[in-house]
Amino acid sequence: MKSIDNLTINTIRLLSADAIQKANSGHPGLPMGAAPMAYELWANHMNHNPKNPNWINRDRFVLSAGHGSMLLYSLFHLFGYGLEIEDLQEFRQWGSKTPGHPEFGHTVGVETTTGPLGAGLATAVGMAMSEAHLAAKFNENNYDVMNHYTYVLAGDGCMMEGISSEAASLAGTLKLGKLIIFYDSNNISIEGDTDIAFTENVGKRFEAFGFQVLKVEDGNDLVAIGKAIEEAKADLERPTLIEVKTQIGYGCPNKQGKASAHGEPLGADNIVCAREYLEWVSEEDFHVPGEVYSHMEALRKESEEKENKWNEKFQEYRNSYPEKAKEWDMYFSKELPVDLMEDDAFWAFEDKPMATRNVSGELINRLKDKIPNLIGGSADLSPSTKTFMNGEGSFSSKDYTGRNLHFGVREMAMAAIGNGMYLHGGLMVYVSTFFVFSDYFKPMARLASLMEIPMIYVLTHDSIGVGEDGPTHEPIEQLAALRSMPNYIVFRPADATETAAGWYFAVTSKSEPTALVLTRQNLPQLKESSKDALKGGYVLLDSQKETPDMILMASGSEVQLIYEAHAKLKEQGVDARVVSMPSFELFDQQEDAYKESVLPKEVRKRLAVEAATTFGWYKYVGLDGDVIGLDRFGASAPGEKLFKEFGFTVENVVEKAMKLF
Repeated sequence: MKSIDNLTINTIRLLSADAIQKANSGHPGLPMGAAPMAYELWANHMNHNPKNPNWINRDRFVLSAGHGSMLLYSLFHLFGYGLEIEDLQEFRQWGSKTPGHPEFGHTVGVETTTGPLGAGLATAVGMAMSEAHLAAKFNENNYDVMNHYTYVLAGDGCMMEGISSEAASLAGTLKLGKLIIFYDSNNISIEGDTDIAFTENVGKRFEAFGFQVLKVEDGNDLVAIGKAIEEAKADLERPTLIEVKTQIGYGCPNKQGKASAHGEPLGADNIVCAREYLEWVSEEDFHVPGEVYSHMEALRKESEEKENKWNEKFQEYRNSYPEKAKEWDMYFSKELPVDLMEDDAFWAFEDKPMATRNVSGELINRLKDKIPNLIGGSADLSPSTKTFMNGEGSFSSKDYTGRNLHFGVREMAMAAIGNGMYLHGGLMVYVSTFFVFSDYFKPMARLASLMEIPMIYVLTHDSIGVGEDGPTHEPIEQLAALRSMPNYIVFRPADATETAAGWYFAVTSKSEPTALVLTRQNLPQLKESSKDALKGGYVLLDSQKETPDMILMASGSEVQLIYEAHAKLKEQGVDARVVSMPSFELFDQQEDAYKESVLPKEVRKRLAVEAATTFGWYKYVGLDGDVIGLDRFGASAPGEKLFKEFGFTVENVVEKAMKLF
């Protein structure tokens, strides 16, 4: 190992240890053990440009073991991504650029938010899928304008999480040869040696998934690590797992190889010992030798030159293939190429009963031609969720141009992969499953909300209308669960017009993920429904009085109940207002004056109806109002029978409404 390489690696180790010690919080073990492989990759094999962290054709690096965030922050500082020593000194502090786990959009250079173990690995699979799709779409002859690798650093914990197996299995099936995973194999978890719960041969597992599996026996051997990286890059038919045997906390003689190095500061005395063990050049905290800065400046210039060469090549491509370059610009712009609001064909539907999942399917097939970079699929359910784009082919190892994604029965990995595909840039992504299985993907949808990326979730079979499949497949609490998530839009439309409004919001959103919650059963078209659904709640039918006698409100399939109840109540002398509430979140975002115009405070007699838990509705019905909901699980019977037995009938709505008087 060259002395400057060794000096830089130890700089990474001690910067990490010092920051964690100053914060009195963090995980020094991974940064100290994995520093050599990270340095070798970033310095000698990875194409990236710190002066332009958003270079489209950069290699992506994902720290799946996000608790080792100080490794990433140390790399960012040394490679010139804009983190200063002062930022490292503020590790894990209020308002700092260096939070406890890497956060996309918060720290320059972070490709995705990580921390939940395995999430980063699965997200990286999505990035590799985007690269494959865009390369197949845009590359021409000698112009490989989309040609880069996706690298992942994952630990034992990531390998234990089921999401890693879900995603790796799909990556192997798709032969994503530009996906390279570093497995930091140190055999230590928080509770001790991994043997207490994890004895499998991870390499054999990944071989079974279809990976090339390489092994580096000494995590400090830069030559072996570099050779493995080049061997991995040479195999474009298989993704690669490089298992690197490391010692957690390497460099701290009293801690290395022990569980205590994982998730707690080393302690001041142990940092002194580490400096002695590593023959460090200074006793100062956060010391970076001048020759390390000089070395990194030379590496930065090399990195900048790589992008300069690509830019020259892309200009030639633009001249040779102007139409493709124009399409490239559209893909990587975040603006829609069409004005859907004024597109009458987008909003037009036959006046006949339709399941909103079927309406959604029609809309997807209208959008696919208007938005060429729309791509998506389901967890083995596209015939049921109606999410297949006709004539667009299937994304597979034989054809990466296909726009229909097949995730298999892997809901959590599907959501993480969708995140990765969007984060890569260039694509608008939707994923789909039955609504009840949102429980399986919610952790990854939560990350989409946290990252403020506008992922689209098409969730069908939205209520007890599922019927005979029974309570295991009938969503009850899922609406409340997703509505409780910050920065997440839940949209449950009542008919075709509202479904179109939901899709309009989803494809125009810049920072909020959208869940489109759709029926299996047919619903009537409501002639009064309108684009006002985009406000989240609006007056569908109004009373003839200036102040209504009461307000009826509902979402989705239950809007037709309050619509019909309106006439029945009028026969009994009650002049009600009917409010459709497809989205709590969008309604809550409206101006107070608008919300008051829809739900005037003086009208205290209010009834909400929804075939799900009543949780959440009381903020709209108030203490004097009531909710017809389902605070129990469903049952197995035809859907129409269940609606009747559980009180979702016009008669029951009228009866409950009259009780409020």
